[in-house]
Amino acid sequence: MEQIYYSLYDRMLQKQRLFRAFVKVKSNRGAAGSDGQSLDDFAAHLPEEIDCLLHELKDKSYRPKPVRRVEITKPDGGIRALGIPTVRDRVVQQALLDILQPLFDPHFHPSSYGYRPGRSGHQAIAKASLFIRQYRRRWVVDMDLSKCFDTLDHELIIQSFRRRVADGSILGLIRLFLHSGIMTVDGWQQSRLGSPQGGVISPLIANVYLDAFDRHMKKRGHRIVRYADDILILCGSKKGADNALTVARNYLEGELRLTVNERKSRIVHSRDGVSYLGVEIGSRYTRIQDNKVQQFKDKIRGITRRNTPVNLEKVIKDLNPVLRGFANYFRVAHCRSQFRELASWVRRRLRAKQLTLWKKPGRLHRRLRQLGYQGEFKAIKMQSWHNAASALSNYAMPNSWFEELGLFDLSRVKTGYLPQNF
Repeated sequence: MEQIYYSLYDRMLQKQRLFRAFVKVKSNRGAAGSDGQSLDDFAAHLPEEIDCLLHELKDKSYRPKPVRRVEITKPDGGIRALGIPTVRDRVVQQALLDILQPLFDPHFHPSSYGYRPGRSGHQAIAKASLFIRQYRRRWVVDMDLSKCFDTLDHELIIQSFRRRVADGSILGLIRLFLHSGIMTVDGWQQSRLGSPQGGVISPLIANVYLDAFDRHMKKRGHRIVRYADDILILCGSKKGADNALTVARNYLEGELRLTVNERKSRIVHSRDGVSYLGVEIGSRYTRIQDNKVQQFKDKIRGITRRNTPVNLEKVIKDLNPVLRGFANYFRVAHCRSQFRELASWVRRRLRAKQLTLWKKPGRLHRRLRQLGYQGEFKAIKMQSWHNAASALSNYAMPNSWFEELGLFDLSRVKTGYLPQNF
């Protein structure tokens, strides 16, 4: 039987808890909300701001402000709407999250990985790989929900939290956040559905909401892997996958009032690759999705543009976080040769950049003579991408030179990594 908590609101009324919540909010950075107050503005008057929040929470006069609507373009060309709460509202949400997360998280489905402490996308990929390769569940239902965060039903959200929380003040606080509204360029809009993607507590709300789906599928004997609203159902046969898709669709659309994106949801065999969290999981391999490689290259091209007068040291300083982030995430794939090719391509981009900075062939000639080059030297076009791969360019700018400049080397990253604890 699930434990129910009756008295939680007093935990919100602790000044130290609100201070700790602000530290977490500040570490996550983020833009100002609809009131225009930045993190620095809030921090400049921190004791007064915290005292004001504490007073409002005690006498229950606290009212969250509307979230600021921001639209960002998704890689597939669509639009994702984000809701940015004010700093003070993010502090209250963080304090609420710190109270509720420990009550719910330990009881979530073991194959739920999104936005949970100590869990990651790598673990989700590892679990899916295990089901496919060891348990031979190679027919996979790849499900996509249409605007999941934006379509969560408010009453079902409250019912989902009521499974463990019977404190009306805590439930009322959640309801206030849900009903706070949205501030757009056209003014205030009422929020009848959803929990704004971008809110501190929204990921927990989504996990609590979708936990009912996880439980339902487990009860029906289906193996799932879920990262937020990215769902895989792993089956041993095509017939089993057809049945699983029907069961999942009926529950998600019937009981949870969500919408399955039929265009993006499909049944696929692992021999053709299962697209999940940026990789393709096959029966024997995991590879990086082509569009993720393209996005990475586009970022590198932006940093290494040849028409900007930025020295190579600064370019490498800007490059390294991108290279490390890409390597640390995609090392989960079997991509050693691909990492080597990308490392070589990055160095070629840098050689092309340096040739352009030198402007005249005489600068390259001088560099070659300093390195002891004794061969013939002919003038070359310094802005040529082709010449960036020439023997002269490689002699003048060997791999060891980039290493001395501190360039992160993708080719040295160990790949095929899978976490053991998932």
